[in-house]
Amino acid sequence: MRMKLIYPSWPKLERQTEFHLPPHGPVVFAATVPEEVDLTFTDENREPVDFDEQVDLVGLSVMLTCQMPRAFAIADAYRAKGVKVIFGGIATMLHAEEAALHADSVFLGEAEGRFGQVIEDFKAGKLKPLYDYLRVHPDINLVGTARRDILKRDLYNYRGVQMVDLVHASRGCKFNCFPCCTSYLGGRVFRPRPIDKVVEELESIPNNRLFIVDNSLAQDKEWLKDLFKAMIPLKKKWVSHPVMYDDEVLDLAAQAGCWYVYQAVFDTSDVIRERIKQLKAHGIGIEGTILLGTDDQDENYVKRLVHFLMENELNIAEFTVLTPFPHTPIREKFEKQGRILSNDWSKYTCDKVVFQPKQMTPEKLQELYYWAWDEFYAEGGYQLKMGNLFKQVIRREMDDGTYRRYNPRQGRIFKREKPAV
Repeated sequence: MRMKLIYPSWPKLERQTEFHLPPHGPVVFAATVPEEVDLTFTDENREPVDFDEQVDLVGLSVMLTCQMPRAFAIADAYRAKGVKVIFGGIATMLHAEEAALHADSVFLGEAEGRFGQVIEDFKAGKLKPLYDYLRVHPDINLVGTARRDILKRDLYNYRGVQMVDLVHASRGCKFNCFPCCTSYLGGRVFRPRPIDKVVEELESIPNNRLFIVDNSLAQDKEWLKDLFKAMIPLKKKWVSHPVMYDDEVLDLAAQAGCWYVYQAVFDTSDVIRERIKQLKAHGIGIEGTILLGTDDQDENYVKRLVHFLMENELNIAEFTVLTPFPHTPIREKFEKQGRILSNDWSKYTCDKVVFQPKQMTPEKLQELYYWAWDEFYAEGGYQLKMGNLFKQVIRREMDDGTYRRYNPRQGRIFKREKPAV
């Protein structure tokens, strides 16, 4: 049988340079599809969907809420042609009831050890309308190496620079941050993958630069130490969400190739200032992630926050508007207070105001979003600041013999046993 997997397009952040990373959800899911299935993949952000391709089953892998409207349109088009459609992915879990209106089947939860049965049901003409594993997580040992062979790598480069590949070393998160839906999706129990399997996957990726997309690398100190020690010989360079603020852990992270981390900057406190200093002391770059529109922010607060970033010389920053996604604590709060202004999911892009802020008008918050990007990058745009971060990683790659110039017409090869020429 032939199955087509589609990753729908979505509008990108205003003010941010548009670039495209190879998606993670589809390649992780692809590893759960039985080998006898002829699987093809289209990332609609990089190429159009061929609706005339002959397929038996279409899978829509949907990560973001703002992808849902396009996913619905794609599903409707295929179903009008008589092709069965199944939805899965993070956003599907957040919008399961809506997805069911446009699907023959909806898959909720993690697919390892489970999708083979879906294929058997489909072949037998008994595809179920719902496969609900949202609260029943599979054995973490079943998580194998993602199938990156489905990707067309030439589509993921920016001005001759290959984009980072995404990989994960754990699932679940013990934290329950107010704007985040991770506790709903993956549970609040930290589930680390066996380190030997993580290393095996890292070695298989034909890219020296990675994005470790774990919700947090700050949950288990001993596991982190063991992971980073195992990663040191690989000489990979990687970015991640916050790493545990412990000097021993950060030292090992740097040795393991930590290039830069996403650091949430939510105030101008000495705690944040010291975290920034601590990361810099270990040679780790910083991309500030700044959420605008929280209840404690007024106009002056936002402006102080942006100037705080500049004063502390963060390498780059990404500004987003607080967005009340379904199944988050902040969504529940705003619904009770009657502060949700729009449920148009195409606007849930984190650069549009869809709720009533507490200390300003929606229009003022939108204006401050644009101001923050323009002010922070006034003396050097995003591309220039990102270029400076790339210079740092290139120097490190040259030092350890892993640097390669990227030719989009030729596959990259990394041989750790030989130095670069």
